[in-house]
Amino acid sequence: MSSVQAPLLKKSVPTQATFPETELEKATIRFAGDSGDGMQLTGTRFSTTSVIAGNDVITFPDYPAEIRAPAGTLAGVSSFDLSFSSNEIYTTADKLSVLVAMNPAALKTNSQDLEKGGILIVNSDSFAENDLRKAEYSENPLESGELNDFRVVQIPITKLTLKAVEETGLSHRDGSRSKNFFALGVVNWLFVRSLEQTQDWIKVKFKKKPDVAKANSLALQAGYNYAITIELFQARYFVPPAVLPYGDYRQITGNQALALGCVAASHRSGLSLVYSSYPITPASDILHELAQYKNFGVKTIQAEDEIAAMSSSIGSAFGGVLAVTGTSGPGFDLKSEALGYAVMTELPVVVLNVQRGGPSTGLPTKAEQTDLLAAMYGRHGEAPVPVLAPATPGDCFFMVLEAFRIALKYMTPVIVLSDGGLANASE
Repeated sequence: MSSVQAPLLKKSVPTQATFPETELEKATIRFAGDSGDGMQLTGTRFSTTSVIAGNDVITFPDYPAEIRAPAGTLAGVSSFDLSFSSNEIYTTADKLSVLVAMNPAALKTNSQDLEKGGILIVNSDSFAENDLRKAEYSENPLESGELNDFRVVQIPITKLTLKAVEETGLSHRDGSRSKNFFALGVVNWLFVRSLEQTQDWIKVKFKKKPDVAKANSLALQAGYNYAITIELFQARYFVPPAVLPYGDYRQITGNQALALGCVAASHRSGLSLVYSSYPITPASDILHELAQYKNFGVKTIQAEDEIAAMSSSIGSAFGGVLAVTGTSGPGFDLKSEALGYAVMTELPVVVLNVQRGGPSTGLPTKAEQTDLLAAMYGRHGEAPVPVLAPATPGDCFFMVLEAFRIALKYMTPVIVLSDGGLANASE
């Protein structure tokens, strides 16, 4: 096993050593840890940095199905996949180039996806006997030899983070929360990324909590400096900017694209937009996003239930505005009778169904594409409705435009089938 046991630093001062840079066409990283370890934020920040560096990017966040599983258990692992490339990409890779595992549970649930010879960065501070037991390990995988196929880099991330943030005066608990930024600093160095954009973001994001902002900033820089000083890696990796057609590009999630598509449809049609919905995962972000566009004449209604949301959209369409409602599988079932009424009255209502896993209440944080038959045939009587489905997060924008075009031309409700994967992923 190619393993490096990193010592504790007394001072985080980078040396002037130079490291060879290996050029890659693409790379895939997964940040994995407890749901409270900040893996989603870490992945989002690195993906934004990669976009600014000119790479084509696609992400896939994965959340635990449980509301709050016990810390350190297999059920509580949260992860964030990021693929970035010098060419256009459409999906995250099946195998990971780098896995960052913040605890044994994250290692156990994700190590099978790391390619042979891939880099495995682990927080060695979290591999105590109790942590191993929670992750259902009978022996320490860092010592047993089961990770021989990977380049294992052990870093005492928690201890180093606490040392880096000492001057802030934060408690042990609060200070250790910055450990995700330490890991981010290490990965930024590994892939030749600047810290400037993330440092600026920290100042804005945590401006009301200056001690937390300072701790996160110190941890980020400490992780970067540590990777330089200790020489944990034999080389750095560089993914050149993507060669794409000339134009303006932005990173966008599927739900953001759905919301912006609604705003664009309103602008093109010259009609104001009314969005009625009842909060439900993973569609709630559409309501949050559209609520920010009042300056474009967008009106949002948070209804008391799914039936009221659908009925409000029917009333809005009857009043002559663009009417749209959003939901997921359980809410879509409740809307079916009112949707049939919209078919009967020939009203152009667009229904956004952001699908989630399982029947009934199901798995709100998991993605599945199983509502097609319900969308096509889930109404009593003869009530045919056009059904559209986007292929990528960016495609969500264009599919909403097409849905409104069909709805207005043929005076019919239209269903757009997105899913939790597209909703939270970005490209």
